[in-house]
Amino acid sequence: MTTGVRRRMGVEERRQQLIGVALELFSHRSPDDVSIDEIAAAAGISRPLVYHYFPGKLSLYEAALRRAADELAERFVEPHDGPLGARLLRVMGRYFAFVDEHGPGFSALLRGGPAAGSSRANAMIDEVRQAAYEQILLHIGVEEPPARLELVVRSWVSLAESTALLWLDGRRIPRAELELQLVHDFAALAAVSAAYDAEMAGILVRILAGEPADGPFGELVGRLAALVPGPREGERTR
Repeated sequence: MTTGVRRRMGVEERRQQLIGVALELFSHRSPDDVSIDEIAAAAGISRPLVYHYFPGKLSLYEAALRRAADELAERFVEPHDGPLGARLLRVMGRYFAFVDEHGPGFSALLRGGPAAGSSRANAMIDEVRQAAYEQILLHIGVEEPPARLELVVRSWVSLAESTALLWLDGRRIPRAELELQLVHDFAALAAVSAAYDAEMAGILVRILAGEPADGPFGELVGRLAALVPGPREGERTR
């Protein structure tokens, strides 16, 4: 009969383990409600050993926040093949999968959690928004966006954030419907901007030229057309 020997972890390996454990706990409960003792117990080590690797809960939280921010930013990376509407729908699917899996942690990420107000936490949140913004511009194929396009894309990224936070409060709208609605929201924002600006109109025309009738953008056109009342009987005979 042999006795199992616990392998001693290196410094970086242990740090990464603690970050992973903390992120898992933060995904199910607000980081404010998770104690160092719980993190230590989940990692199978003592409380003093946690402090050996991280000076305090804030530093551990910021490390977990860094990992979550990097993972969330990666959700916006998508191959540049096929219609834009379908690409955005896949992006939203991955985005909301993250939100669904890491509800309290996602809320803490955007609201700062225990690190609310800290410059590092704010910088990480801004990095996620900037990464999302840059990825969407790559999908549109514009390197130097005009002011109105920048407004559309940044507004849409903010809308996705606020929508996800509201959705977490009860999940009252089916997730798949909300993902599609956000893709439609992007098209609507771009269409309104195009109505005011010729350059935006040109960008929108180029986007729509590659969209199939049965794609997300084509579906939006069909839904809007269904809302427009047809001519009344008397008007048809005139």
